[in-house]
Amino acid sequence: KRSELEMKSMEELKDLLASFSPLSSLHNTTDLTNKKRLIRAIEIAEYNSNHPQNKGEFPVLKSIIFGVKYDRDSRRKRITERLKKRLESGMIEEVQELLKTVPAEDLIYYGLEYKYLTLYCTGQINFEDLFSGLNTAIHQFAKRQMTWFRKMEKEGHEIIWLDGYMSMEEKMSRILPLIADSY
Repeated sequence: KRSELEMKSMEELKDLLASFSPLSSLHNTTDLTNKKRLIRAIEIAEYNSNHPQNKGEFPVLKSIIFGVKYDRDSRRKRITERLKKRLESGMIEEVQELLKTVPAEDLIYYGLEYKYLTLYCTGQINFEDLFSGLNTAIHQFAKRQMTWFRKMEKEGHEIIWLDGYMSMEEKMSRILPLIADSY
């Protein structure tokens, strides 16, 4: 079936996906711009249309959200130091091995590190560009994460922040009683 879908044009695939009922073809907009994702969305929609799901009520879940917080300067320093250690610990060699069996285009698709390391291993960027580009991208990602946490708090989600410099024992002594009380 997938091979048949791969022969269709993007417009045909979009029309086919649109033909499923809204409940069975849940997908996001990226599915409509990438042929692989569009085909996968059709496969999921076909499966869902042939396997109706229970539409009952979901149980109310009580969750506890913990976060480990460092001040901005410490977070930046920790990110850079961690990247240096990871590069020294074999990240480059890992990607070189992966490139023996995985096409570079596919590897680039799998995230920040793989993108930059693949570009480096294939000679498209030098080590300085690898390090500075990846370091900047990771810092930007961490900043987006903190923005996401602030958004969660504004929406009413309580985040129990733990000081990153606390020992693991101190962190666990704060976490375990709260978990025990929630059950």
